[in-house]
Amino acid sequence: MVTHVPSETPGDERGMLLSFVEAQRGALRRSLLGLTAEQAASRPSVSELSLSGLVKHVAETELNWLRLAQQQPNEAARTQETWGDSFRLVGDETVEDVLKFWDGVVAELEEFIRTVPDLGDTFPLPPAPWFPEGERVSMRWLLAHLVEEHARHAGHADIIRESLDGRTAFELIAEEKGYSGQS
Repeated sequence: MVTHVPSETPGDERGMLLSFVEAQRGALRRSLLGLTAEQAASRPSVSELSLSGLVKHVAETELNWLRLAQQQPNEAARTQETWGDSFRLVGDETVEDVLKFWDGVVAELEEFIRTVPDLGDTFPLPPAPWFPEGERVSMRWLLAHLVEEHARHAGHADIIRESLDGRTAFELIAEEKGYSGQS
C-alpha cells in the first residue's frame, strides 16, 4: 500500500528529477558508442566490470526499484547465485537486447512517476543490511536514488571507456551531437 505524503515543492519537480535520471542514463548509453560487442564486453582493468555488463546492471536495477515502488514482484529478480549475471551478458544476450529491455523499463518508470499522485507517496524499502528496518521512502527519494545509482556506474563507464580507446565522456557527447570538433 502506498502512503500519501503531501508534496512540499511546487513546480515541475517530476520533470526535473526525471531529466536528471535521463542525463545519467545517457552517459551510460554513450559509453557504448562505436564499440564492437567484444569491446563492450571487455574488462580492461582488474575489475570485473564491462560496459555491456554495467548497462545490463543499471537496467535491471531500475526495474527492481520500479517494482518496489509499484509494490509488485520483480519478474527479473536475482538470487545470490545469479547476482553476478546482472553484470555481464550471458547466453545469447546482446547489447541491443539489453538496451531494448532498458527502453521498456524507462518508459514504464516514467509513466509510473508521471501518474503517481504525489512524489511524497511512499513505499517500504526492501530488507537489506544497508537499509534501516521498516523504513519507507518517497517517489522523490526513488528518483534521487536512481540519479545516485546511475551516476556511480556512469563514472565506472567513463573509466572503462577511456581505458579501452582513450575516448572521454566529452568526446562521446560531441560525437552523439554530431560535432566534428572543427569550427
